Amino acid sequence: MSSITPQDIKREFFRSKMGIAGIIILGMLIITSIITIIIFPVETFQEWNNPSSWMTYPKTAIPVWVNLLVFEKIPEHKILMNPNIEKKSNQEINLSSYQFSFNFEYDQFPNDFIYSYTAEYINSPLLEMSVIRPDGIEMKLISTALPHSNTITNHEDKIFSTDAIIKKELLLNNEKFNFQIDNLSAEDIIFSKIDRNEPLKGNYVFLINLYEINEKSEIVKSNLIIGGKAFGIMGTDELRRDLAIGLLWGTPLALFIGLVVSIASVVAGLVYGVYSGFKGKKTDEALMRFNDVIYALPALPFLIILSVTISNSIFVMIGFLMIFGWVGIAKVARSMSLQIKTRGYVEAATMMGQKDSKMIFKHILPQLLPYAFASVAISVPAAITTEAGLSFLGLGDPSFPTWGQILHDANIFGAAARGLWWWIVPPGIMIAITGLSFVFIGNALDSIINPKLK
Repeated sequence: MSSITPQDIKREFFRSKMGIAGIIILGMLIITSIITIIIFPVETFQEWNNPSSWMTYPKTAIPVWVNLLVFEKIPEHKILMNPNIEKKSNQEINLSSYQFSFNFEYDQFPNDFIYSYTAEYINSPLLEMSVIRPDGIEMKLISTALPHSNTITNHEDKIFSTDAIIKKELLLNNEKFNFQIDNLSAEDIIFSKIDRNEPLKGNYVFLINLYEINEKSEIVKSNLIIGGKAFGIMGTDELRRDLAIGLLWGTPLALFIGLVVSIASVVAGLVYGVYSGFKGKKTDEALMRFNDVIYALPALPFLIILSVTISNSIFVMIGFLMIFGWVGIAKVARSMSLQIKTRGYVEAATMMGQKDSKMIFKHILPQLLPYAFASVAISVPAAITTEAGLSFLGLGDPSFPTWGQILHDANIFGAAARGLWWWIVPPGIMIAITGLSFVFIGNALDSIINPKLK
């Protein structure tokens, strides 16, 4: 052990293809974590379980890139927030027109559409909504007066395609269809071809006109949602949450949990084991018996009991994992300490009257650093998978979007039985990739420092 220098470890490590592969994967995970922290604010934790934050997103939508692999293009979910605005005035009548234009090139009908707006006005302006199809036909959807007010007021409202007034307006004012439309939804009528029930592809323009006499009214905030079945890079879950955000935030959380637990466990185990082996006799006997008691405890059932009775906070969980993570390392560190303390320079330091603490931290612990680095790398996957397992069982912290928590939600809503693979496979792959990177690094270090291989 004493003949191995840091330069030797570095040189041998970078000769290992497995070690280089582990470093590359770990580097990519670290870069992903940094980008995630910069792009997505920490407030994501507060929004993750807040339904109002995800209301504009679709439910259980597949990833958009699936359209590259299928022949029948699935409609993508669109959130249009920046309409073209035109304002006209004709004597006493003021018109504010808001136009949402988008291209529809899919082989299925959209799920629905929702128009959300906030209007600022006086009196009672008239709001009209219509759509101009790619074939030039304009369909009137709704015409309604906003609630009367004698003072300037802000009125918030939503118009849904499922509103009965829209279906009634389509039936009364559109007679150019050659097929029965009574049993069709509003979005099916709007996006159908004239002669048959197939999606009409092309550019659609949704018009929202606000009419007011004398006074000037305007829509200060508006967005149009065209409900689709595909959204985002990784799709959405049953609660409409963007799974890409959860997967990305799961990366720094997994690295944080794994590294904190493994480093703390290795440090505690090394100090405990070295001290026990160095002191020997009754001290060694007492410390090792306590170590055996902790080692004999069934970790997973005990963690479950502690999570249920005390707290399921992620920080408390990290503390629990530390408690059960150091015992095995302490046993190995003790056996190494027993060998090292018999060497000549340690005995000479003892005869010179050096303090026990100085001999431990100066002469023994430095000899165990290569083993410590390998132990840290190998311990990280165990910490990550343990947290994922507890979260999957419903004992994790629901306010943190960890990969285990995502898999727990998928299990609760029956994602596997419903074929929602994008909710299950990506977090599982991320857990495997992260664990694999540290296994590669740990095995490369172990092959260097293991005396049997030298």
